Amino acid sequence: MLHLLLTLLLSLSITATAQPTTIRDDKPLPQQWEGWGVSLCWWANMCGRHSEEHLDSLIHWLTDPEELNYNIFRYNIGGGDDPLWRNCEPHHMGKGKGLRAEMEGFRDSPEEHYNWQRDKAQQRVTTMIHQRRKDAIFEAFSNSAPWWMTKSGCVAGHKDPLEDNLREDCYDIFAQYLTDVCLYFKNTHGITFRTLEPFNEGITDYWYQSGSQEGCHFSSEAQVRFLKVLYNTMRQKGMETVIAASDETSVARSVDNFNYYKQHDALRYIGQWNTHTYHGNDNDRALLRQLTAESGIKLWQSETGDGGHGLHGNLRMAQRLIDDIRHLQPSAWLDWQYVEENYDQWSLVSCDSLWRTYRRHKNYYVRQHFSRFIPAGYRWLTVDSHNATAAISPDGDSMTVVLLNAGHKPLTTTLHTTSTTPWKPEKAYRTSSTEDCAPVTPPTAAQAITLPPLSIMTIIMKRCSTSTTSR
Repeated sequence: MLHLLLTLLLSLSITATAQPTTIRDDKPLPQQWEGWGVSLCWWANMCGRHSEEHLDSLIHWLTDPEELNYNIFRYNIGGGDDPLWRNCEPHHMGKGKGLRAEMEGFRDSPEEHYNWQRDKAQQRVTTMIHQRRKDAIFEAFSNSAPWWMTKSGCVAGHKDPLEDNLREDCYDIFAQYLTDVCLYFKNTHGITFRTLEPFNEGITDYWYQSGSQEGCHFSSEAQVRFLKVLYNTMRQKGMETVIAASDETSVARSVDNFNYYKQHDALRYIGQWNTHTYHGNDNDRALLRQLTAESGIKLWQSETGDGGHGLHGNLRMAQRLIDDIRHLQPSAWLDWQYVEENYDQWSLVSCDSLWRTYRRHKNYYVRQHFSRFIPAGYRWLTVDSHNATAAISPDGDSMTVVLLNAGHKPLTTTLHTTSTTPWKPEKAYRTSSTEDCAPVTPPTAAQAITLPPLSIMTIIMKRCSTSTTSR
């Protein structure tokens, strides 16, 4: 009897303290969602070398609408180090990111022709994705120019990480290199890159000679000068691809670089603004959203990731995703890595040390709560809770709500919508310490929803009526 009484009191206490989550379902945000994605660098450089069976499973988990449902992919145009290692330590990337980060370039010197047999592993993954997802959006991006175009002779960066590493007399040939690779993919594989991003975290001090990955410092001034060259090269070749920029590591740096572009009339060269969100507060997110919207430029969150421990670390990354959606309001959201060796934070799939066996870990199922149930074509809704997000289908008759509890105590909420047409919860899924995006009983429309500690829940709701509503 005492046990039943305590349970009842606890239930009443939880319900009484439930915080409402209000969803503005009568006025979706204007931009149509383009989808979810990931870079192919560097996991494809390794996984693309393995058996058809292994790779088939990885691509299925990644692209299938009932699995991760990713539809945006960033192909890395490798620069390629000097084969003779005359200006850097041999295989220096093996010290940090591993030899998977040792990307092949398509030309070893200005005297040599293109060797399109290079980078076969990443090419293989890219073409398999293209075959699986005819609706896939592809972006090409560069971390560094080939070694012989750099000042240091090393694709990891300059001796001084604050110095630009692309030689000024190689701007034109680097533009030719990037566009030639894009045209090769179109003519050989039937893949048209929608965007081409020539920089990666250019204004940082991360890139240094004999470092752990390809990287190239590009000051804002150098970026603007190179964009003009690249833009003219693409126009001369009649390319459909447009330029994306500038992939800075933090939202604050992205804001600074955007303002520099605007002041120097460089926004006319680009068709999309990419930012990473490794660092950034909500004010910076909102400011970048405002700047891009005022300039009429599409905004992508093109790369992010984080460390941490176990499910708590995975849910912390989910909170960043929600913060990005609420304040940055990009048209797409992309992960950095899909597969990592024996690590469950920066990736969604873990592999053994020989890259022969793979398993999905909690991060995969956490991300699935968003990507599987909020596909391309949906529009985001304004939600007043910092740990929830929601989106509505193109026809306005289906709504996906994602609720997050990254804490160590139960979290209870109730859902409220602002339109006059009621919604009926039809399906629900949950990931927790014991569940992996598992179906659970959906709540009733008026029922308080309690999330267990360290959990995430997705609720699929349908309109109870097809009456016309303001959308």
